[in-house]
Amino acid sequence: MGARFEELGWQQTPMGQISLRRRFDLSVRTDVYEVKLDDEYVMSSLFTVAERELARLGLARTPGTDLDVVVGGLGLGYTAREALRCNRIRSLTVIEYSEAVIDWHQRDLLPDTAGLAADSRATLVRADFFAAATDPTGFAPEDPDRTYDAILLDIDHSPRHVLDPAHAAFYTQEGLLAAATRLVPGGTFALWSDDAPDDDFRSVLEVVFTDVEAQQVWFDNPLTGGRSANTVYLATRK
Repeated sequence: MGARFEELGWQQTPMGQISLRRRFDLSVRTDVYEVKLDDEYVMSSLFTVAERELARLGLARTPGTDLDVVVGGLGLGYTAREALRCNRIRSLTVIEYSEAVIDWHQRDLLPDTAGLAADSRATLVRADFFAAATDPTGFAPEDPDRTYDAILLDIDHSPRHVLDPAHAAFYTQEGLLAAATRLVPGGTFALWSDDAPDDDFRSVLEVVFTDVEAQQVWFDNPLTGGRSANTVYLATRK
């Protein structure tokens, strides 16, 4: 076992200082990798079940083969890594706001998702997902008309608890309509949330999409000794 605590990287961004740290957690007897934005914890390798389920559930309802998929938010890489386990994936475009986060993966600092950046199907793009989703040029400025089979989004804590106030507009009818145009007909929009299912947000989704679900994903919480849950929203372009 090495040092019990190590800061692996950090960078100043317009939203605050983002940092990656590794610590040895005595309660679970393993290294835990955590990302903080200033003093706020935004993700931890202790809790990855729902992030992986975001990809699994989203792709399970996505029809077809040779799928082109967008992941909003790279983070620790669990959603992207789980998506790449699907043998129907042709291309995976991961939109990440922070250059530092992309660098962590290019240097394979995260053992569980090492090799992600080297996968020939994956492209890590340094961009603002919310700006790209609502801009006429979309996720591929060189091909503004390009559409995708699925969008898997895991950036904010929830539609109500956003990391930046500028993100809030995306979770409105107008923002979701713009995102829907980036999907093929019958394509999937899937969203991770740290909150319980939100009936108001589900109602907004139902205006834009069809076959809307809000699935709670339960997992063991080693910090509390009990069970915790996240929510995965699933919806289909009409």
